[in-house]
Amino acid sequence: MSIRKTYTPWTKEYGAETRAAQGDGWRCPTTGAVPPPVSMGATFARDEQYRTPAGLAYLRDQGTPGYEQVEDVVAGLEGGSDALVFASGMAAATAVFQVLPAGSRVVVPQTMYFGLTKWLLEFGEQRGLEFVRVPMDDLDAVSEAVNAAPTALLWAESPANPTWLVTDLAACADIAHRAGALFGVDNTVPTPVHTRPFELGADLVMHSGTKYLNGHNDVVAGLLVVAPDGADDRADAISGQRQAIWERLRLHRRLTGPILGPWEAYLLMRGIRTLYPRMRQISASAMSVAEHFSSHPLVTRVAYPGLPTDPGHKVASRQMSGGYSGMLSLHVAGDWQRSLRAAEHCELFIRATSLGGVESLIEHRYTFEGPDSTSPKDMLRLSIGLEDPADLVADLEQALERAAKDTA
Repeated sequence: MSIRKTYTPWTKEYGAETRAAQGDGWRCPTTGAVPPPVSMGATFARDEQYRTPAGLAYLRDQGTPGYEQVEDVVAGLEGGSDALVFASGMAAATAVFQVLPAGSRVVVPQTMYFGLTKWLLEFGEQRGLEFVRVPMDDLDAVSEAVNAAPTALLWAESPANPTWLVTDLAACADIAHRAGALFGVDNTVPTPVHTRPFELGADLVMHSGTKYLNGHNDVVAGLLVVAPDGADDRADAISGQRQAIWERLRLHRRLTGPILGPWEAYLLMRGIRTLYPRMRQISASAMSVAEHFSSHPLVTRVAYPGLPTDPGHKVASRQMSGGYSGMLSLHVAGDWQRSLRAAEHCELFIRATSLGGVESLIEHRYTFEGPDSTSPKDMLRLSIGLEDPADLVADLEQALERAAKDTA
């Protein structure tokens, strides 16, 4: 049962930035509070006729009113028809693979978020999945892998963490659908501010809400969004598969319990309200940092799709708008230990895992990921925040210079 109409006075649809800023106009129906209050109930009372006043019975089953607001808003920002909030990005992503039938074949990127790669290696095959890893910037390789045998799902992440390799999402959607496969996209890094995967043919969109949606490094959350029916000329078979997997995902969350707490849902919604201005500023600052170091003598390469020299720039410019997000990687010149030393010498950048917050973070991914890492040893991953970009550049300059002296 939807309770959205009891929470918003809006009578028409507004633009995405307005929807985010006002949280779809939700208000407390009894006090008019902006934003609505947090409901801490895990179970909900029934009346004398055993009816649930708002359609809520148990937190694990239906969530809370805070769930519905977050799900409505994010689905709207993505242009999807429905959304599900999860306890983490990993809970959301792995749910997609867990609800596929045993024996399903999936094609995934060679380069993508390390945690999902690790899960597939450790648990995917045990759950009866056959997964094939391909370089997603090679469309011939993607097509060959998808068509080599019946494939249930093609999964993409663009730009891909941590090398920021760009995938042609529209081309991959076409490859998947021609083969009768669903197409899922991790849209965590660009967010709907910069990329709208459903407009490019995606069936499912995943977010680590921990990152840019929340934006303050104080919540762990995940979301899945499903494409609307009738949005394009995709075959009825694909539409049927999409709806079937969505119902399985809804049941999966209900029965396995990867739920987000009410307070965390409130914080996630609070972060989403400032998503658009944050992303504009963060993306502009990331471009400034990338441009500064693109020809720096102590850096061999800057991986950032906003740079015209980046291999993925042409595709990124076609499918991204308003910026290229806030993630980039520096490949440091010299022995790879110099990159680690540069991270050690940073004073303003925080040496920490994660991304998408208002504070700029730096990480030597190879060291963090361990011996199974596919991250280049000379690479530093940067998450640009809301600081003055000149201060960020100065901090990296001094860190690179000190590291060069240490290893000379």
